[in-house]
Amino acid sequence: MKHGLITVAAAVPAVKVADVEYNVLEIEKLIANAEGQGVEILCFPELAITGYSCQDLFKEQLLLSKAEESLLMLLDFTRKLNVICVVGMPVQAGGLLFNCAAVIQGGSLLGLVPKTYLPNYNEFYEKRWFASAQDLNPTDLYIGGTHITLSSEPKVFQTTDGVKFGVEICEDVWAPIPPSNNLTMAGADIILNCSASDELIGKHNYLRSLLAQQSARTISGYVYSSCGFGESTQDVVYGGNAMIFENGHLLVEGERYSFQPQMQVTQIDIDRLRTERHTNSTFINAQREAKAVVIDCRPVELQEFHVLRFVNPHPFIPTDEDMATTCEEILNIQTAGLAKRLVHTNCQHVVIGISGGLDSTLALLVCVRTFDKLGLDRKGIVGVTMPGFGTTDRTHDNATTLMQTLNISQMEISIAKAVTQHFEDIGHDMKKHDVTYENSQARERTQILMDLANQLNAMVVGTGDLSELALGWATYNGDHMSMYGVNAGIPKTLIQYLIRYVAGLPQFKAQQETLLDIIDTPISPELTPADAQGNIKQKTEDLVGPYELHDFFLYYFLRFGFRPKKIFFLARHAFGEKYDQATIKKWLTTFCRRFFNQQFKRSCLPDGPKVGSVSLSPRGDWRMPSDASSALWLKECEAL
Repeated sequence: MKHGLITVAAAVPAVKVADVEYNVLEIEKLIANAEGQGVEILCFPELAITGYSCQDLFKEQLLLSKAEESLLMLLDFTRKLNVICVVGMPVQAGGLLFNCAAVIQGGSLLGLVPKTYLPNYNEFYEKRWFASAQDLNPTDLYIGGTHITLSSEPKVFQTTDGVKFGVEICEDVWAPIPPSNNLTMAGADIILNCSASDELIGKHNYLRSLLAQQSARTISGYVYSSCGFGESTQDVVYGGNAMIFENGHLLVEGERYSFQPQMQVTQIDIDRLRTERHTNSTFINAQREAKAVVIDCRPVELQEFHVLRFVNPHPFIPTDEDMATTCEEILNIQTAGLAKRLVHTNCQHVVIGISGGLDSTLALLVCVRTFDKLGLDRKGIVGVTMPGFGTTDRTHDNATTLMQTLNISQMEISIAKAVTQHFEDIGHDMKKHDVTYENSQARERTQILMDLANQLNAMVVGTGDLSELALGWATYNGDHMSMYGVNAGIPKTLIQYLIRYVAGLPQFKAQQETLLDIIDTPISPELTPADAQGNIKQKTEDLVGPYELHDFFLYYFLRFGFRPKKIFFLARHAFGEKYDQATIKKWLTTFCRRFFNQQFKRSCLPDGPKVGSVSLSPRGDWRMPSDASSALWLKECEAL
């Protein structure tokens, strides 16, 4: 394991029913392939050594003795290899026969896990041949000179890196209380399932859902390997399912009905799983009584590490196929939150500052949807443009056009005169474009909105977003303040997609051109004068860094508590050649410094709806001292 990532694989070998010598050679080919790819844990199907569909041949001593000999061949083959292999095979013990998974590594048999739940319906009559782990008395076995106690006691295997995994077999996961429940509660990070599941219409979708739910419920990685081409088709067909899940998400899936052997390789993020577990109070309570025997795996030689899993550079952005559904859901959450606040306060007017930028545009669209849904007159929405020293024609025109076409109330109040007077009052040189110059404008705008709200018996709707809150990119008691912040749970990278989604809706056809131009406008607070051509000179991403990087940092910092070293590693992989290492390091350092230094702004954050799994509300999601030191994080950033 490196960077918290462990490389795992689900293998489906070629098989000939009852031809154990052929089967072992095919298994060895995949083991060698896995070792070459740096796989650390490899899962094979149920009864892979003999083939699952031997039926009454499982009563034959020749087959059973050859299966044990084949296990010895595998032990010898793996003697100089690092990969941990989990292989299905029949095992005789105490006069009974058990359907087991053998866990082997480096020529050693680490343990045998017997199947607990045996199907006895349709074409599956496992109870005809096998006994359940529930029928097993602890039995001493000597296999290849190694003493093994075969028992029903739950077993958790532990690698030298501290990664823990457990094993269950096929039907076990279909049971009302699968063995993996106890195994994960006892500390297993990963479950491997050696399976033999036939194909029926609709069954595959159910299976995928079952495994996704089990990995989510147990907050675990789940590696599933089921037998495929080569098994007997006397009555059923086996499709060869190879799937790997992580906390409910499918990471990789093999080709079903393939006529060739296959192996699906990916990496499971152990850090991610463990963060989820120690922040999930339900999981913490559930694991109190769980017990299992811990079996240590042998030390391994370090190999060159390569990232094999996809790292999404935009973790807040839904996939294309989910885009419309997710955008609609987000807008509904924002709308419902604002509607409740308006109904609760018996308020039928809102005041909102409209700049022609992304944030205020989304907030305005949410206000419009809310008023329409409540049956209120859109004229109750008072949009206020407040041009200042840096306002450009492009943003001003977009703001006024949007308000006109949405048929809301419109006001324009220039802040230039009031801010100029303010500078005279406090003795500030207007030629000095410093933080006082900028923040005075932001506070003047907020004062106007608050006082208008008092006049109109209205509520000020805030426009600031999640990314700005993370970086503290807001003027304290300026745009930082409102009576309800509808965008508080939405990162900057997502806002563009939400506006683009609204622009494509038939009811917003009249606003489409304006909305698309707003998306294409450089992000800016427009607090310093424009250039000679009247274009935006002050660009936010030139000052604090690209929002797509900051949103990436925010997601992994807040959602999983990753340290800068791991976030840097993931960012390098996610963004490829778009940003070099020096650039990523620079802005990651900026993120860590600003996130800590600006907590005081989040400690008094106005109310606003939570939208996704990442939120900075000081009341329920992120509770951090305003005086916490960033020294540890910055020191690690410096060492990158």
